[in-house]
Amino acid sequence: MKAKNTLLIIVGSVISAFTAAQTINMENSPYNMQNSPYNMENSQYNMRNSPYNMENSPYNASAKNGVYDNSGNRIGYEVKAPSGVTNYFDNSGNRVGYTPAKR
Repeated sequence: MKAKNTLLIIVGSVISAFTAAQTINMENSPYNMQNSPYNMENSQYNMRNSPYNMENSPYNASAKNGVYDNSGNRIGYEVKAPSGVTNYFDNSGNRVGYTPAKR
């Protein structure tokens, strides 16, 4: 019984040491509220990010935030949130990616 308890303590120590050594970088994580699509600053329902905002519209020829493919076709737009996160949306307003804020 004593050997069994000692083995459990050793295994538990090894596992806890292994998990403590792993670090999680939350700055880039989509689970960080700053990057989350559930944050209103990043939501397509925020007028700043909406495709109905003239600055984001694919019909605005002078828009400066368009994202283009290699053939020159507009595939979406980018909007920088006040928190510093840059959000990427397709032409329909669906959030397709982000770049975390630079610190």
